[in-house]
Amino acid sequence: SLSHGLHYASLVFEGERVYSGFVFKGAEHTARLRASANILDFDVPISNEALEAAKYEVIKSNQIVDGYVRAFCWRGSEMMAISAQQTTTHLAIAAWEWPSYFDPETKMKGITLDIADWKRPSPESAPVHAKAAGLYMICTLSKHAAEKKGFQDALMLDYRGYLAEATGANVFFVDKEGTIHTPIADCFLDGITRRTVIALAESLQMKVVQRHLTLDDLSEMTECFLTGTAAEVTPVSQIGDASFTPGDISRQLVDGYENLVRGRIAL
Repeated sequence: SLSHGLHYASLVFEGERVYSGFVFKGAEHTARLRASANILDFDVPISNEALEAAKYEVIKSNQIVDGYVRAFCWRGSEMMAISAQQTTTHLAIAAWEWPSYFDPETKMKGITLDIADWKRPSPESAPVHAKAAGLYMICTLSKHAAEKKGFQDALMLDYRGYLAEATGANVFFVDKEGTIHTPIADCFLDGITRRTVIALAESLQMKVVQRHLTLDDLSEMTECFLTGTAAEVTPVSQIGDASFTPGDISRQLVDGYENLVRGRIAL
């Protein structure tokens, strides 16, 4: 229990999905784990190739076909103070079953989001581009507050008041002309699923615009969806008082993403 990772949040992690025994975008997740560790001034103690192999060993030993893999890396207990240069860096991998209950009709009803009180911090205030444990405190608080009100998640604004992301997923909107809009990932994680869905949309000849968005822009949008390893592509039906109707573009991306992770199509 006396680890710097637990007491001072010097822990980075990745969440990855296993589909039919294969980790989707595994190499990208491994590269991001190392990048996150480097931002927090330590390093993953084994090579990317060894980490990839270890993930598959864990998957195989747990006989997981459809599941979730979490690799995490943290500073140890040799220095229990703010400074931690001499700590041992630890690495662990956990995995559990997570069947892909792909039911398009249920998903297409959309989930509801509250508008969080907590704001995503400035890049001058936190290491915002690392997938680091400490950055998720305000996500947990925001999601708890939303769930108490009967919402399923929360939309977070950033320190400037621009739309940022949900508590663990990026957000996209579709306007009346069918153009897709998503916030610029300049103070929150540029998700691997986010980038994948942008590429998928563009391959389907959809126009994707990355720009600063405000709550006032919600009235111009007809569809909304979240993207993330856990969320995959999840349509949204409500954000605060604003309503959306999951439609054709959301459905194409829900279906397209499922085909992509199952290896039926390639980008």
